[in-house]
Amino acid sequence: MVILNYGIGNLNSIKNMLHRLGVSASITSNPDEIVNADKIILPGVGHFDYGMKMLKQSAFFEILNQKATIEKVPVLGICLGSQMLLDKSQEGTENGLGWIKGESKKFDFTPNNLNLTIPNMGWNEVEFSKNCALSKNLPDNSRFYFVHSYYMNCENSENSVGTTNYGIKYTCAIQKENIFGVQFHPEKSHKFGMQFLKNFAEL
Repeated sequence: MVILNYGIGNLNSIKNMLHRLGVSASITSNPDEIVNADKIILPGVGHFDYGMKMLKQSAFFEILNQKATIEKVPVLGICLGSQMLLDKSQEGTENGLGWIKGESKKFDFTPNNLNLTIPNMGWNEVEFSKNCALSKNLPDNSRFYFVHSYYMNCENSENSVGTTNYGIKYTCAIQKENIFGVQFHPEKSHKFGMQFLKNFAEL
């Protein structure tokens, strides 16, 4: 398994949790390592446009597309990495990867007259759908750690495989064939995050 290094993301914390699970994982920006990868993690924190520009400028951008869309290697986007799987974001003007139809939207609580802090920062319970391939052995009250101001909105409801609530009910886990994305940070989510990453490693 490889964790992509394109200049942003909590790379070492992801690697450390995988190693605690006994999963061999390397952090790389080397295209040769990605060519042979059996699974890929796309991390990310920060601004959407900056993330997409950094990814597109990386040496492995074309290889990543091939691995995900042609070879159908499992890919997991985390936080900003999950938003980048979509077509676009209200946060910027860059095109996303477009592997899953949809866009990221900014929290807006004014229609409901709610005075909630943005970003959403803390623990939320996640409800996974039955067809989520990464929810195996996770109980109904699984809690994950979130830090974000934007949330994913899928064009096709079948791509939404996990939801949570922060003022509104929103999608926090997406899936299309071999491509997965989660708004939360499994590497910061203790036993629930460990089980989630274990499920991805065992695909």
